[in-house]
Amino acid sequence: MNTVFSQVEGLTILGLYGLLMILVSVYILKPSTTKDNYLVADRQVSFWRSGFSVAATWIWAPALFIATQKAYQQGMAGLFWFTVPNIACLVIFAYFAVKLRNMFPKGYTLSQFILKNYSKRVQNLYLIELGGLAICQFAVQLLAGGAVISYLTGLDFFLVTIILTAIAFAYSYISGIRASILTDFWQMWLILIVVIIIVPWIVIAGGGWETVTNGFGGISGEYRNPLHPGVAYSFGIAVTIGLLAGPFGDQSFWQRTFSTKKGDIKKAFYTSAVVFGIVPILTGLIGFTAAGLGIQHEGNAQLINVITAKSLLPLWVLVPFTIMLLSGLVSTLDSSLCSISSLMGHDIAEKMKSKNTMAYARIGMVFLAIFGLVIANIPDMKILYLFLFYGTLRASTLLPTILTIWKGKLSEKGVFYGI
Repeated sequence: MNTVFSQVEGLTILGLYGLLMILVSVYILKPSTTKDNYLVADRQVSFWRSGFSVAATWIWAPALFIATQKAYQQGMAGLFWFTVPNIACLVIFAYFAVKLRNMFPKGYTLSQFILKNYSKRVQNLYLIELGGLAICQFAVQLLAGGAVISYLTGLDFFLVTIILTAIAFAYSYISGIRASILTDFWQMWLILIVVIIIVPWIVIAGGGWETVTNGFGGISGEYRNPLHPGVAYSFGIAVTIGLLAGPFGDQSFWQRTFSTKKGDIKKAFYTSAVVFGIVPILTGLIGFTAAGLGIQHEGNAQLINVITAKSLLPLWVLVPFTIMLLSGLVSTLDSSLCSISSLMGHDIAEKMKSKNTMAYARIGMVFLAIFGLVIANIPDMKILYLFLFYGTLRASTLLPTILTIWKGKLSEKGVFYGI
């Protein structure tokens, strides 16, 4: 296999990165011993830290590659339809996050809010959706990130998924959402630093702004119009609907809503939209550069950013590139772990009439890690299959959630049978 790093180098990068994240969380944070501390960080997270955490969670591993791929294949149109809806959905979500927190200031989960408005059977549907989404998202991260790291290092895919799971699990299990938000904050900074340094370097090495503008139409040259109807109908509109459903059906974002200081929620999500937007816009320039130079994707367009960096820069640059990937990957893995812990530690613990919420929360993490690993390692499992499955799950609760927060309680039967 023609890899960038040896297996020993790959294990070293993974090991040092994991050790760094664990040390950051353990050194700064004490282990959580109370429910509020573990599940909602005592509701004291600042907008700055929360905003960076939301941005890191929203980036997810494939997004670090898709922006470049769409710019390369579909030029300005592809990058526009990937970036603008991603930013817009965080801005729109801010309104509903503030409204829900005002309505439900001491909440823990979206499904808890639904129970108070409807019934246990509607809550159960939400638990299926929120829990299923967390498992599938965890598996998607392992599937996408594991494949890329295996490509770079030659390490066995299964081993990579085990290591990635262990890294996120280690610090999340000890300190819950506080560890997730803290490591997200630093992971987001790592991502920003890497793209701010490496992307201009790639552009300069590729011939500068002239090459970028030559690539505005994508590799075929036909997509310079950001509103190109073919891209809008085949990709943009469907992706926009799916992305708008994203945070509304994801407990990770509601958990951060309940964890952030009440007066900082709007600022936190606006900050996340700006911080997130920097990444696809800059990584999209790599796609334009590759298209402008006519670089071929070697049969895997999703890796065009790695291929372009290999073509134009010294090989050692792919070390920080890999760290950027790991940061986007692990930030979403730990968010999914904490998401399931809040569902188990509050909703399921209450259903079981148990006061041992910490045990339920941590058991939830164990189950999520196991199921995510199993799904990611199913032979011939594809990202598309999981994306369509969990996209359907979260879309099923989108309108009931928006209408309940916006308008107030709806018909219980209507919501139940509608979902």
